[in-house]
Amino acid sequence: MAQIRKGGKKKVPAISTASLPDVVFMLLFFFMAATSMKEVTYMVTMRMPEATELQKLEKKSLVRYVYIGAPKPEFQKRFGTSTRIQLDDAFADVSQLEDYVVRERSAMKEEEQNLLTICIKADKDTKMGVITDVKQALRRAYALKINYAALKRTNVYY
Repeated sequence: MAQIRKGGKKKVPAISTASLPDVVFMLLFFFMAATSMKEVTYMVTMRMPEATELQKLEKKSLVRYVYIGAPKPEFQKRFGTSTRIQLDDAFADVSQLEDYVVRERSAMKEEEQNLLTICIKADKDTKMGVITDVKQALRRAYALKINYAALKRTNVYY
């Protein structure tokens, strides 16, 4: 005959932590895959101009950026306050722009080299003479696909 125990308290079993490292690594890999790294440290101030007719770029891997604006306050002591051109993480002159385009184009796949697009991200107070000099240098480097970065204007005036 079976014996029935009464009055004895049952102990709660301990929680198994054997799968805890698996969960931690799974979360780590998820955040590593979902997070994008910042590509460039902005060294110039950019207040984007506003526009009403905007289009999104489809293949951003084919786009290289040229940043134009006044140096940020932490760089003004070394580089001054006049408008500067930034390529990747360094200041450059207009004369260095052609070499930059050639270098970036040669780093691309051969079938994509003619699809290279240069995006000019300029401060809205940048003088048009600087933009024209940049465009002339890009023309000499045969970088003929150029676009301008802008923000969507929320209110339209007619």
